Amino acid sequence: MLLALSAASAALAASGVTGAALVLPILTLAGIKAHLILKDYLGLGTAPGWLRGFDLGLALLILAFATLALAA
Repeated sequence: MLLALSAASAALAASGVTGAALVLPILTLAGIKAHLILKDYLGLGTAPGWLRGFDLGLALLILAFATLALAA
């Protein structure tokens, strides 16, 4: 799954799309990848409270980056 998400990110970057049309999908894919890493590889799937906390922090960070991308 991580390889597929990384390939999708690379394909988007190579597509020639620029600006917010590139940043927003890349941020979304990065968020999904981070969630998978936290859940599966770091074992937070067994600690749902911690996973929700990290997901909230991750979502706020991605939202902040998306806001900056749209403002630029």
